[in-house]
Amino acid sequence: MSEQTQKEAIFSRMVKTRSRTYFIDVRETSKGGKYLTICESRKVDGEWQKNRIMVFDNDIPNFFQALKEAAPSLKE
Repeated sequence: MSEQTQKEAIFSRMVKTRSRTYFIDVRETSKGGKYLTICESRKVDGEWQKNRIMVFDNDIPNFFQALKEAAPSLKE
């Protein structure tokens, strides 16, 4: 699905940090399914670089479980 044909986000949140901006969106497919996109935007050599992952609704439980398990490893 190209960016021009994407529907408006059902949910959208922007998280700005010192060197990066993250965009978290929930969108709907043409067949009614939902998916999560996480996009990272940062400047590299004067140009904006974007990386995006998509997680579809049926994969969300496993994805969030893995994040929950990873979170304690990030604490000091």
